[in-house]
Amino acid sequence: SLTLGEVQMLVELFYLPYHHGPLAQHLLEHFRWLRANSLSVAVPVTAPDDCEGMQWRGRAQSFQLLCAQTCRLHNRFVSSASRALLYDLHPYLWDIRNMLLAASAFVLWLGCQSITAPILLGGDAEPWAHRGGLFGELQALLPVGNSCDLFYHPPPLFPSSQLYLLHPLLPLDKVGATARRGGLHHSGQSSPLHGLLGSMWQLSGASALAGRLLGSFLSLSPEYTFVLEDEGGPCGYAAGALCAEGFLQQRDSSWLPAMRHKYPRDLGAGAPALGQEALLFFHTEPPAVPLPVLRRFPSLVQLGTAPRVLDVGASRSLAICLLSALRANGSRGVFCQVSAADQQQLSFYSKLG
Repeated sequence: SLTLGEVQMLVELFYLPYHHGPLAQHLLEHFRWLRANSLSVAVPVTAPDDCEGMQWRGRAQSFQLLCAQTCRLHNRFVSSASRALLYDLHPYLWDIRNMLLAASAFVLWLGCQSITAPILLGGDAEPWAHRGGLFGELQALLPVGNSCDLFYHPPPLFPSSQLYLLHPLLPLDKVGATARRGGLHHSGQSSPLHGLLGSMWQLSGASALAGRLLGSFLSLSPEYTFVLEDEGGPCGYAAGALCAEGFLQQRDSSWLPAMRHKYPRDLGAGAPALGQEALLFFHTEPPAVPLPVLRRFPSLVQLGTAPRVLDVGASRSLAICLLSALRANGSRGVFCQVSAADQQQLSFYSKLG
């Protein structure tokens, strides 16, 4: 059964329409302060032992802990609540869990990035785009702008108690995640680039396909890469490039030639069809992106999840976090490239709105 402390957390998250309980107040206070003072931990740091930076990281840690507690509360509620209570309250707790997955990862990202443009407050969004309650206040604090479709999804018909962890991926980090005692934590054992590519290799069955999916982003724009993990390990990713025009030029002039050298055409002889498809990608000239698209939507994004991720809320959190990071650094819009024949990706993006 739910403990008294967990019931108290539930009440404090949804106290009154215009009055939050202590837990919700702490979440909002930490998030507002961390966003407003993120330049104190910008890269490069002028003084590594700077008091402001230490204060920021301390409050970030407290915020992460509150987010993790709320995510575990969702997991426990789904497992322990009576069916009648579950179906009454689950949509609200599911919404908050998804929002805090994105907010937690965004704060982690703020702690290791140099914000080169003001974090946009989403002031250009129409008033109706923001919902009420704690969810709406958290939504307004993420610089995701008018992407309100991402915030309106019905909860799953069959609630899942699956725990998720969402975090940014940086080239110099040593990040790993393992499941222990029903929760996820960083173990610091493996290189994230190799770990993520290895996981995509297992999902796709071909190392070349893993390189095709993420290689250019990991090589040329790793600071806008986010990883979704469940208790089985990495299960999704979101990758982006702030300046798509420069990114695509670099990809075509340096990254693709290197991949063609590493994976020659004859390597695919006798390989499974999936591997041959990946090799063909490296040796095919990518379609040019029209200049008007690049001018109106200057950033490129790519997202994907493993088939076992059935909860669209987790995928939505990935998208919210990536869009928030790009917009915080001044992006005015994003686009993605999808093959007309790739029904799986088309369906995935359509479900996100």
